[in-house]
Parts: sequence; C-alpha cells; structure tokens
Amino acid sequence: MKTALTIAGSDSSGGAGIQADLKTMISIGVYGMSAITALTAQNTTGVSAIMEVTPEFLEEQIKMCVTDIMPNAVKTGMVASSKLIEVIAKSIKKYKLQNVVVDPVMVATSGAKLITDEAIQTLKENLLPLATLITPNIPEAEILCGFSINSKEDMEKAAKDIFQKYGCAVLLKGGHNLNDANDFLLTKDEQVWFAGKRINNPNTHGTGCTLSSAIASNLAKGKSLKDSVQNAKDYISNALSAMLDLGKGSGPLNHGYMIAE
Repeated sequence: MKTALTIAGSDSSGGAGIQADLKTMISIGVYGMSAITALTAQNTTGVSAIMEVTPEFLEEQIKMCVTDIMPNAVKTGMVASSKLIEVIAKSIKKYKLQNVVVDPVMVATSGAKLITDEAIQTLKENLLPLATLITPNIPEAEILCGFSINSKEDMEKAAKDIFQKYGCAVLLKGGHNLNDANDFLLTKDEQVWFAGKRINNPNTHGTGCTLSSAIASNLAKGKSLKDSVQNAKDYISNALSAMLDLGKGSGPLNHGYMIAE
C-alpha cells in the first residue's frame, strides 16, 4: 500500500485539515499519516480557538513518521508561523521527501489573511522552491505573483510567473467568482485547463484541503501530475454531488461517498 503524509492543522469538526486529508487518502487507497501544525476548535460556522504546536514538536512528529514509514507523497496545508514553515522545509530536505504538494493557505474565502506577512515571506523563500506542485486559489496566487487576476489570460500569466519565481508546477484554482470552477495546471512540460462543473451545493467546508490531499494520494500511487489533478477533481465532484448536509454553516463533503450506507 502506498503512503502519504499530511502536515497541516486539525479541524475538530472533521471537515477540513488533517481529518479531511486522512479521509481522502484512505478513500483513494493510500495509507495516511499526519504531523499536526495546530489544533483548532471549530465547526461549520467558524473557528473559535487555535493552539499552535511548537517547532520542536512538529519536527519530532515528522521525524517519527518518516523514519519508520517513508511517505510516497507529502501534502502541506495551513502553517501559520515562519518557524513551523522552516521546520517543514528543513525536514523535506533532510529526509529527501518526494511528491510534495503545497496548499499555500494564506487567504480565507472571505478574503481575510490567515497568516502573517513574515510567514508568507518564509513560505515563498523556503517551502515553495521544494514543492512538486502548489495549489493556490485566486487571492493566494495574487499574493504570489503580485498582480490582480481578473480573467482566464491573467490566470495563465500568473501561473507562469509563479512557476518562473519558484520552479514548482502550479495548479491555479478558479472558482473565486472567476472562470467558474475551471483550474489551470502549468508544469515544465505542459499547460492544461481542467473544466470544472459548478455543483449547486453550499457545503464546501474543506474542499481545498481535500483537493490537495487527493492530488498527493494520486502522486503517491505513481500517477502523473496531470492525471493526479484530474482524478482529484473527479473525487471532489463526486464528494460534493453526494449532497451531504451536516451542521448549521458551510458543511463538509462526503469523503466516503463510495462506501454504501
């Protein structure tokens, strides 16, 4: 069985973060492990408290995972402080971790910044150059490329700019009221548009986490970047189409849609 490691925050309500990642990984047939960057007290209506782990403890978690069960792929999610980002970058280099998918969680859907400017700088300098693929949304891509994205052409230009700056493949996610749910993948070898279908389901808690961990899971199984993205998008579409409706706010996806009740 192939293996994957998620390095991200915990979502107590189970819809996002490492809980979403682990559900996604096993659904795709990959053994999942986790190194937790922060504990959150949250549900579908919002986050009420965050407790970050120390850099030393994060480093120890990663070490204990990878020195025993080497992951075939790694996914990183919300990492709010510079010191934690530095630990992750150091560990990727030290243990020569492969197939690293970075979800550069910087901006909430509401537009609010989730990490400090210092952490954004550390992410740019230390982590992105080590990534196999990064999966920014439109607001995050604007931070990385430094200009506004208002069209399909802007998305292509931004992806090229990010690729040239950091040397990693880019999956630029549409969907922020731009270009429907169409995503643009740029690698050193190809440029591909993935047509997405808008699914009329307001319960989208954890879609970004789920997409990046689904891509990492497919990479762990030896799929190409293009196939990994396509398979991950299909998985998300099916999980959304299952129309799970839990909680009072924006609820979670049905990660186990393929399991009969």
